[in-house]
Amino acid sequence: MSDQEAPTTVETSEPAEPVTSAAPALDEQLAALETKLRDQALRAQAEIQNIQRRAERDVTQAHKFALEKFAAELLAVVDNLERAIDTAAGEDGAVKALRDGVVLTHKLFIDALHKFQVEAINPVGEPFDPEWHQAVSAQPSGSAEPNSVLQVLQKGYRLHGRLLRPAIVIVASAS
Repeated sequence: MSDQEAPTTVETSEPAEPVTSAAPALDEQLAALETKLRDQALRAQAEIQNIQRRAERDVTQAHKFALEKFAAELLAVVDNLERAIDTAAGEDGAVKALRDGVVLTHKLFIDALHKFQVEAINPVGEPFDPEWHQAVSAQPSGSAEPNSVLQVLQKGYRLHGRLLRPAIVIVASAS
């Protein structure tokens, strides 16, 4: 046999590690990663649901209060119709007919506002509430409770429970 044909053998001084000794550590790492990924996925789903709820709430609010500025501008028309009704107090046939027409127009206008949840605030006799009322004066009164509304100078209005315009009132003070 020549030197070239001699069989070659490779010898290792260390025996190969069995695969089973590393498997539990890898299983633990894999389980930890799966738990972490599941947690991240749940958090992402919760965040998406929160964003969807916020968007739905914002759209609902936008629909509810889209008319806010428009309705606030129309309140001056209601005030003027009420003033016209108050001043047309004659028994003359023409004045009575004009007053009846203004009363009907006012009623239609108020009904249209109610249809879109615009409500009047007319707090006569109620306790003064600075969130809904604007006091311009205080008058002593023997019959009314102190700090209650004696007279409404201008009705207030709210849209879906949100204040459009405060009621301008005179408040009772202790006599």
